Amino acid sequence: MKKLSLLMLAMFLGSFLVAPASAGTVGSANVSGIVSHVSDNSIKITDGTGKQLSFLIVPKFDQVFSGDGKTTYQMRAIHAGQYVKVYYDQKFLGQRHADRILLMRQNNSVRRTE
Repeated sequence: MKKLSLLMLAMFLGSFLVAPASAGTVGSANVSGIVSHVSDNSIKITDGTGKQLSFLIVPKFDQVFSGDGKTTYQMRAIHAGQYVKVYYDQKFLGQRHADRILLMRQNNSVRRTE
């Protein structure tokens, strides 16, 4: 009887530990759009439907690539008006933060460097 009570208590307490962790996790996603604002700690883009989305950027963010992923850029290479694809997730406090940014051209092809 005592073992059964302990098992029931463990299952009850375990349900509280598991539910919040899985409820706050939103899977990774991506969105493409035109950069409307970029700063040291955030980037804001306007997607194809006209919706504006903001993404947090951690300090020392170094995940900026060409569309084919072969060329890396520094964050200062991103400017308002550029077409980008942002891979992001919302695991930390439900806020979107960029995991990787691809610099693209308007016709959705790779931006070539000079």
